[in-house]
Amino acid sequence: MKPDQAKALMLAKRQLSELVCDAVNLEGINYTLPEIQTLLDGVTVGGHKVSDQQIVLNQAEAWRTLFKWIKEARFEVTKEKICELHSIAASEEALEWGEFRSGGVTIAGTDYIPPEAGKLNDLFNDMIERACKIIDIYDRAIFYFLTMARCQFFYDVNKRMGRFVMNGVLLSAGYPAINLPARRQLEFNQLMLSFYESGDQKPMNIFLRSCLDERIIKIMTDE
Repeated sequence: MKPDQAKALMLAKRQLSELVCDAVNLEGINYTLPEIQTLLDGVTVGGHKVSDQQIVLNQAEAWRTLFKWIKEARFEVTKEKICELHSIAASEEALEWGEFRSGGVTIAGTDYIPPEAGKLNDLFNDMIERACKIIDIYDRAIFYFLTMARCQFFYDVNKRMGRFVMNGVLLSAGYPAINLPARRQLEFNQLMLSFYESGDQKPMNIFLRSCLDERIIKIMTDE
């Protein structure tokens, strides 16, 4: 596949409602795609909690910010940039937003304990150093997502942030984003729980690659 940032970014922008819908449904927030489309058009949808509506809008705004950064060549994997994006995506949702967590956390369903807060800066720098040595762009992007999920740099919104970074890396390089369909939630959750325990990224790497939309791949490969 020949990289094409303009085309990859255009396709991701057209997929915004779907990206948001799948992301919030994976968090247990039950919006349909038409409801997401209506909300992103600026029309309030009844029957949902105000807090859930805000999460949807935050997710969309974070995507739009990421798209803008990529178009302006301002996206980079740094603590400052990631925290700035987290301040949008996790506003009013996480215990703290826009900064690394200051205390410990657990992950439901596993005995794995994420690193202590005092180690997060060094782990973030190590993540970047290791990622730079990964040649394949999809392996590198997925490595960022999985490492961020396992380190839990924030009190909340870690997997969503990892996916933002993963897709920021891909789109910046001119490759299609990976969207995780909500219909594959059970498979995703099972594989993530195994990953938290083992640290072995290979099964999740295979799974995430399988989530690539074949329609988008075809458009990207058409001359």
